[in-house]
Amino acid sequence: MPPVLKIRRRAGTEDLPLPQYMSEHAAGLDLHAANHEPITIAPGEIKLIPTGLYLEIPVGYEGQVRARSGLALRHGLMLPNSPGTIDADYRGELQVILGNCGRGPYTITRGMRFAQLVIAPVAHVRVEIVDELQASTRGTGGFGHTGH
Repeated sequence: MPPVLKIRRRAGTEDLPLPQYMSEHAAGLDLHAANHEPITIAPGEIKLIPTGLYLEIPVGYEGQVRARSGLALRHGLMLPNSPGTIDADYRGELQVILGNCGRGPYTITRGMRFAQLVIAPVAHVRVEIVDELQASTRGTGGFGHTGH
């Protein structure tokens, strides 16, 4: 049985769809904007977009907020902190930091699908200080060291 994502709506957002998977095997639930007035994001600008939703994410999981690929490709909309993380103990309104790296302004209207939410398992680790790390084939190579 899949984990349950509990949602409470902000008053006045009952007209908006709940987050939903848009295809049978979609990884993310589409999020709808809950702004009262249109929000225009100029190129280079970053705005906070409300969803009107308060979540109770199951313990052992996190919410990952991501851009919708079509809006990213066609209009340059991105999440500067992508993926944004929503911890299981956060109970404030889900709001999405949305930036415009496109060439023209873009307007977010009420009810528009503008981001997606992926619920993913989280592993907690025990931090341990050591004098040496186990060697690996890759070693310290990073930042394109493989040529790609």
